[in-house]
Amino acid sequence: MNKLTMKSTDLTQVNIDKIAELFPNVITEARDEQGKIKRAVDFDLLRQELSDVLVEGEKERYQLTWPGKKEAIFNANTVIEKTLRPVKNSSVDWDNTKNIYIEGDNLEVLKILQESYLNKVKCIYIDPPYNTGNDFIYNDDFRESEEEYFEESGQVDAEGNKLVHNTTSNGRFHSDWLTMIYSRLKIARNLLRDDGLIFISIDENEIENLKKVCNEIFGEPNFVAQLVWQKKTGAGAKSKGFIGLHEYILCYARNISPTWDLVAPLSEKTKAMYNKKDEHYEKLGPYATWPLDTTSMDDRANLRFPIYHNGHEIWPRKQWLWSRERVEVAQKENKLVFNYNEKEGSWSVRFKGYLFDETGEVKAGKPTTLFIGPYTQEGTKDFEKHFPRSLFPFPKPVELIKQLLQITVCSDSHTDDIILDFFSGSGTTAEAVMQLNGEDRGSRKYIMVQTNEERCSEDSDAYKAGFENICEIGKERIRRAAKKIKEETGAEIDYGFRVYRVDSSNMKDVYYTPDRLGQMNLDDVASNIKEDRNGEDLLIQVMLECGLELSLPMESREIDGKTVHYVAGNSLIACFDDEVSESVIKKIAEDKPLRVVFRDSSFRDDSARINVEELFKLLSPSTEIQVL
Repeated sequence: MNKLTMKSTDLTQVNIDKIAELFPNVITEARDEQGKIKRAVDFDLLRQELSDVLVEGEKERYQLTWPGKKEAIFNANTVIEKTLRPVKNSSVDWDNTKNIYIEGDNLEVLKILQESYLNKVKCIYIDPPYNTGNDFIYNDDFRESEEEYFEESGQVDAEGNKLVHNTTSNGRFHSDWLTMIYSRLKIARNLLRDDGLIFISIDENEIENLKKVCNEIFGEPNFVAQLVWQKKTGAGAKSKGFIGLHEYILCYARNISPTWDLVAPLSEKTKAMYNKKDEHYEKLGPYATWPLDTTSMDDRANLRFPIYHNGHEIWPRKQWLWSRERVEVAQKENKLVFNYNEKEGSWSVRFKGYLFDETGEVKAGKPTTLFIGPYTQEGTKDFEKHFPRSLFPFPKPVELIKQLLQITVCSDSHTDDIILDFFSGSGTTAEAVMQLNGEDRGSRKYIMVQTNEERCSEDSDAYKAGFENICEIGKERIRRAAKKIKEETGAEIDYGFRVYRVDSSNMKDVYYTPDRLGQMNLDDVASNIKEDRNGEDLLIQVMLECGLELSLPMESREIDGKTVHYVAGNSLIACFDDEVSESVIKKIAEDKPLRVVFRDSSFRDDSARINVEELFKLLSPSTEIQVL
């Protein structure tokens, strides 16, 4: 039987394991803060292994650095003894939904999700604090107690998350923001699929620094584009100097391969260009035309040849876009258009592009780096469709997020992807996902993460409307948006969401450090599980450690008086009751689970534990048995 760790993945040790596979000679040993011997890396040796010249001390090199960068890396790798607890009374359609809403510090959430969502997220969109001088950012010193930090900063949120007001008078104004964003992006990269994309909204205050951070984390070759979003039309009479009309959206890929490319749906304006008909209309739809010759490509002799039409020999100004063979086929199928310019006495050739592909689907287009609208006020209007007055300042327009989510790495339909937003705010991304699903009957799934940053002030509209914090606003918006989308589309899609909340581990300190027991009350060690936790709490933490998604179906059954939890059929079966009888063990084993989990107290003594192992060897030998 294997013992579960019941804590987040130690990313430092994971990275050391990867280095050890490549350079075993750089692995050494060192004592940690508790005096334990652990594997470590001799960085001088590692630098030499990665250099083709003799390394002697620090060399000047191009890099982005700031006070706190090492702290950011440390914070990203630090193990936390936290978990997620289900909040069913805030959830909608818990048993059937695949959508997730998580309340808690997003760095802690990203750490907790590492095993379950590693390389599974297709698209991440975030709209982090812009660092304008008025934003709250998160303090990520997990070694510091809440009381100590409260004394230092005087600021915690409704859930005890540590916050600091990052004003321009702060000597670490840029550094604190970079430290905050770096650690989160470092972990978020691990969640992206190989064909995944991340979009980050930002303004001019940190765009240059953010791009350098992303180049370092995702790799400069994986930079896709710096999108410009025109968010308003002007009328900035109070502006000094230029009137600011735009923000930026940085886009990076997880991995740009040699065959990598982007596609996106055609805009309505582009679709309107397809307004001509010919004999192919029934199959290929209307068409538009584009010039066949080009001057923008390298000179290629095989693309320079004459095209004959009605006795005329037509040459390109430099070269054609297509080969001779492709031109001949298109000319035979009447997919070329010839125009005569009487003034110049010359012919030009245009090719037909049809709206539909060979399968009858509307063709995909190419995304551009300029987004003209939707404008900021559209985001406010989207929000006010669900509330009588604005309770949340400047939410992003739903249409903007929809456009980003529809940009994909290949032309295949991806209507079942996982979308992550770990600065989810008012829930715009969740509404965008539901709208897209309603339009194409897709099954995209979202994971929203939001910290309860501050309690709404008592004189705010949000507080007067009954909302204590941003999470409550976001969840209610999703509920109301779901109802409206269903009324308008009639689509039978997933309108629910499961709510989870970050909390301390379900396990007592004795579980993690049994060697430090000392003198204590025997009642404190009678159970290694906290008294206020139940079987569902334990099940979620076990699922996270086993790498199972939080959206998987769960059910509980009574077997001979014991509660047995099933996740995704027989993917995981768990029983956390005391002294589980042999009859219950047999019935569990007969379901041939991939994994089975019990508590230490599930077995009366060591002989009962050995008997369980023998029963599984007989009835389900491939089952992995674990205990907590």
